[in-house]
Formats: sequence, C-alpha cells, structure tokens
Amino acid sequence: MHPGVGDLSHLTDNEVEDKIIQLSRYYHTCNNDVKSQIILVIDTYKIEQETRRLNLRKKEEDSGENGLDNLINIS
Repeated sequence: MHPGVGDLSHLTDNEVEDKIIQLSRYYHTCNNDVKSQIILVIDTYKIEQETRRLNLRKKEEDSGENGLDNLINIS
C-alpha cells in the first residue's frame, strides 16, 4: 500500500479502473525512482479492485446466489 494514496472507499469501481489506466500511461518515464513509485500506486489500486471483487463474491455466496444454480429448477 502506498502511503500517499489514502482511503479508496469513496471511489467507484470505474474510477479505480480509470486511475490504473491513467497511471499506466505515466509508467514509460526514464526515471527509475518515479517508475517504482508508480508501480506501488498501481499495485495499491489493484489490491483495492481485488478486495472489492472478493467482497462481492463473498456477499453473493452468503446470500445464496450461485450464478446459474438459481435458474435451474429441478423438481
């Protein structure tokens, strides 16, 4: 986690994705120190994305939604 990023919970999923895309454009700099900081920030956003995906999957499993399982009615 990069200390300069702060709390990401106020951002939407699309905003997080946009930040990753935006930072990826700056990665092609010649300064290796800047590259390493950009990598850390991108990783922070990717960790946030993955955490949100895992939380969503857990909520779906807890609520009993198993994708196509609810569509198949065998009786």
